[in-house]
Amino acid sequence: MKFTKTLMATTALTVAATGAFAESHGNMASDMTLVSWGGAYQNSQQKAYVEPYLEMHPDVSVSWDESSAEAVAKLRAMNEAGNVTWDLVDVVASDAIRLCDEGLAMEVDHDEILAEAPDGTSASDDFGDLIVSDCYIPQIVYSTTVGYRTDLVPDGTEPPSDICAVFDLETYPGKRALEKRPINNMEWALLCDGVAKDEVYDVLETEAGQDQALAKLDTIKDQVVWWNAGADTPQLLADGEVFMGSTYNGRLYSAIVEQDQPIGMLWDAQVFDLDGWIIPEGLPEDRLARVKDFVKFATDTQRLADQAKYISYGPARSSSAPLVPEDMKMHMPTDPANAGNTFLYNYEFWADYRDDIDAKFQAWLAQ
Repeated sequence: MKFTKTLMATTALTVAATGAFAESHGNMASDMTLVSWGGAYQNSQQKAYVEPYLEMHPDVSVSWDESSAEAVAKLRAMNEAGNVTWDLVDVVASDAIRLCDEGLAMEVDHDEILAEAPDGTSASDDFGDLIVSDCYIPQIVYSTTVGYRTDLVPDGTEPPSDICAVFDLETYPGKRALEKRPINNMEWALLCDGVAKDEVYDVLETEAGQDQALAKLDTIKDQVVWWNAGADTPQLLADGEVFMGSTYNGRLYSAIVEQDQPIGMLWDAQVFDLDGWIIPEGLPEDRLARVKDFVKFATDTQRLADQAKYISYGPARSSSAPLVPEDMKMHMPTDPANAGNTFLYNYEFWADYRDDIDAKFQAWLAQ
């Protein structure tokens, strides 16, 4: 599958930096509000391309809003109020599709606004199948996976290696941390209730399949701590408040490698996903010009390669892959040693069903 090959190609990185961008966009705003997720990921963005951009443009100021998890709802509200205060928004692919479908994200010509690869390959070819929407500018491939406390594994028991350990309270007692939304939880529940991987979304689009997933989650519900921010699970693990929990692989990398926490990572059935930018529809000309200038810089081959120095996410450009630092490759979700049994997130499914299943999931949580 071309998409899978593209994902696997993002484990490494290629050649030199692209040159300065001479193209003029006319008068540009002197400030930008960027929206992201906070934590280690936002820090990698800050170091890899915001700081270098500001060094080139000392008259520009950048402020961060850590609201990406609520981006769809907030952009809907801003649009309704006729006051879009964000300039560039980092979202997962399914949210980008929803925002594009609703006319809240601007459609872009990727080859026009993004830099070519150093060898002249067009941006659209370099990003390939990771451009899942006409409004989407991919940055990284990441995964949602599970970490566990290595020192809390019961004596005489092998450490967990299968995603279904999340549902095995007898072998691995203790609290779990799961995200307070249906995505990933529903898929894992069906996988661990016997549904074949290639049938999960066919089952999940039915009322019976949704009920089946929630019934499986019911078996551990009273042992779950529900999280909203990616930093929550690493903190819960560090504090010993949970035995295991889901979060983004980059958050676990930070806890394990940078903070030396007694945490192990379970790669089985890790859920591959994309993160990238959307430009809100309807920006004034000066703000749009500044955003375009920044995006062209921030998503070139070298900048996406540089981001992999700071967090274990695979860059979305194929030309960036050969430049991934050697000591980071083993921590990438796309590394062959970690990608033996991956689960590919279905963007179209969640773009179509997210609102309805969200409502059902939240009602179940309240029971």
